[in-house]
Amino acid sequence: MVKRRDFIKKSILGTTGITIGAMGFSPKSYASIIGANDRFRVAVCGVRGQGNSHIRDYAGRDDVEVTWLVDPDRLVLEQRLGELRESTGNSYRVQGVSDVRRVLDDPTLDAIDVSTPNHWHSLMVIWAAQAGKHCYVEKPVSHDVYEGRVALAAVQKYGTIVQHGTQQRSSAQRARQIAEIQSGKYGKLLVSHGFACKPRDGIGFKPYSDPPPHLDWNLWKGPAVIDRYHENLVHYNWHWFWPAGNGELNNQGTHQLDVAYWALDPEVENTHPVRVMALGGRFSWEDQAETPNTMFAIAEFENGQYVFFNVRNVNHEGYPREVENRFYFEDGGRIHEREYISSNGSQPRNVAVRPVNVTPGGRIGSFINACRANDPSMVNASMYAAHYSSTLGHLMNISYRLGEKVPFNARAGRFGDNKLAYEEFMKIHSIIRDGMGVPEDKAEYIVGPWLEFDGDSEHFVGEHSIEANKLLRDHRRPEFDIPSPASV
Repeated sequence: MVKRRDFIKKSILGTTGITIGAMGFSPKSYASIIGANDRFRVAVCGVRGQGNSHIRDYAGRDDVEVTWLVDPDRLVLEQRLGELRESTGNSYRVQGVSDVRRVLDDPTLDAIDVSTPNHWHSLMVIWAAQAGKHCYVEKPVSHDVYEGRVALAAVQKYGTIVQHGTQQRSSAQRARQIAEIQSGKYGKLLVSHGFACKPRDGIGFKPYSDPPPHLDWNLWKGPAVIDRYHENLVHYNWHWFWPAGNGELNNQGTHQLDVAYWALDPEVENTHPVRVMALGGRFSWEDQAETPNTMFAIAEFENGQYVFFNVRNVNHEGYPREVENRFYFEDGGRIHEREYISSNGSQPRNVAVRPVNVTPGGRIGSFINACRANDPSMVNASMYAAHYSSTLGHLMNISYRLGEKVPFNARAGRFGDNKLAYEEFMKIHSIIRDGMGVPEDKAEYIVGPWLEFDGDSEHFVGEHSIEANKLLRDHRRPEFDIPSPASV
């Protein structure tokens, strides 16, 4: 592994943007700038999309100073620098660079904010921890299971604070619902079901080409093994390619998947499912992407509870948009998002509700409050929760990636005696057939195997385990390799 500090010592600080040295003052003197001693200093890494939203969140606070913007796209970086300087009236001096390694030795920096493509997330958490910096990291916290474990080990070792971008953990209303479910108000929870069903379009085909001169292609790729550039990778559609993204399941779906995991009984908190499976396909779109646009996945936990998950992206007339969570209880009662629905005479119980505490301030404010107090217990979406809920999606995706093609019909969904699983599968199958117009027996599902998982070792066991274990850890480019959990 090329260590971050060795890289910095061997490199010249000034590349993209204006560096501290070029401004005529040293890192030591930087702290004397008006307000610097009182402000929480953050570097935002990845400044398009969500990163731009985070910049605005930080810039709107008097107690925060954005001191660095980091992005491998020079044009985007320069645009954000100009916007931030204008919006703040140059009340503080923000610098722009292309490589996060160039800012982590800044002694005035308190934290980094990671809004990059998924394949960079864990590595930046690890580097930040090694540098003693706190980290807000967008979802999912990892691109594969192994790097998530290394990131968790780094945070444990160095004691830094990490907040995951699953912002529903910062919602007092959602925390109240979770508390009611876990306290038994509705009886025993059987299935926690997440939906990431929002309309998207196909992405077509883009030819291989040289990367544009304003993009540092080496830094954009980072740890990802990607042979050649094409325009469908930069800047958003990387989500739909396995080397950089994790599909909709661990894109929009990470929010709903995290809530689904959160609602399970406390006895399985910070544990993994014992088995998973997934099926689906990429229907209707003839395009370049790899990940499914339609998916149904199941995870079973040791206590007998299940997490179900639906992905459905193909738009059509009458498209039912569902970006939500549902909960199914032993006595037949259900919660559809916020509304309890009685079945077979089921009723809520009059029980004492054990509170689920939420640090106020929303996703950003609570993170800053936890960092200022140097108290990891104040974090709403901790590194522990991030690793386990993100891994849940990775395991589902692994089953799908090992799947075999079968005819597109109702027989593709075989779930033993789990009647609810078949019922939910048939709902999505009917939508694909009748709404999307996919003809039965003239298309194909990809049906993944049931995979058994040993949560203690974080390895698959049993049938298909050899192939599945190969997908727990991505191949990485040497410059961006990571240590083992023990040596981080």
